[in-house]
Amino acid sequence: MQKVMSISKPSQLEEDLPHPPPPPSSSSSSSYKLFSRRFFSLHGRDLFAASANWFLVDVVFYTSNLLLSQVLNLSNKPTSSTNVYDTAFEVAKVAAIVAVCSTIPGYWFTVYFIDKVGRVKIQIMGFFCMAVVYLVAGIPYSWYQSDRNKPSNKGFVIMYGLIFFFSNFGPNTTTFIIPAEIFPARFRSTSHGISGAAGKLGAIVGTVGFLWGTKRDEEQKDAFPDVRRVRVAFLILGGVCIAGVLVTYFCTRETMGRSLEENEEDDDICTSSAPGSPSASELPRITTQAIDF
Repeated sequence: MQKVMSISKPSQLEEDLPHPPPPPSSSSSSSYKLFSRRFFSLHGRDLFAASANWFLVDVVFYTSNLLLSQVLNLSNKPTSSTNVYDTAFEVAKVAAIVAVCSTIPGYWFTVYFIDKVGRVKIQIMGFFCMAVVYLVAGIPYSWYQSDRNKPSNKGFVIMYGLIFFFSNFGPNTTTFIIPAEIFPARFRSTSHGISGAAGKLGAIVGTVGFLWGTKRDEEQKDAFPDVRRVRVAFLILGGVCIAGVLVTYFCTRETMGRSLEENEEDDDICTSSAPGSPSASELPRITTQAIDF
């Protein structure tokens, strides 16, 4: 009799306890696919913001690099007396000065401030400051380039260098970081690649704009681009930077101070609250009841 009771008690306990809920099936909303309706509802705005910002900053950055040798002249020689070797040396000298004084310091400023100020604020600041520089350089550009056979205005050189400083202490760095943090792990590489591809499309647009902006004045046979075209190009680039400010402010989420795991948890919470998925209060609970024998 004691053996029978010892066997029946555990079996009765197992029968009285409720069974745990079945594991979620692969067709549940937590396993939504890339480019599905659930993906666009949760991450569509993030993908748009990352792609649009990368597109806009590459339009500005590549055009500015290509225009560098066309609008700056640090040589004391008249442009008519220089040969191709002197021109190549002057272009390399200008590029090196800009890199040392603007590009590299901009990166280090971002490294220091990105976890103190935040990605979104740095990106907005960079776009805004570039827009200001482009407008200040573009509106009176004909005055800056009024006499090209004399040494160029050093103030214009410094101002143009600020474009590269705030590009790297701004969207040219944060557009790489935000897509790597804001998307879930299973979509991160693909979403980052889509954003980068949008940026390369912006580089193509910037290159085509450079070809238009550097067209020479056929009547004057000038060695420098047409002043009116460069002026319009600067004003357009300023408008592109303002568009970057608006896209960043209204569409980009801040990821400062959050780990990748916390971003994954946010994705799980949003998915669990989707229509048709059970909430936490609706899930069955396992309770232990005291059974007296």
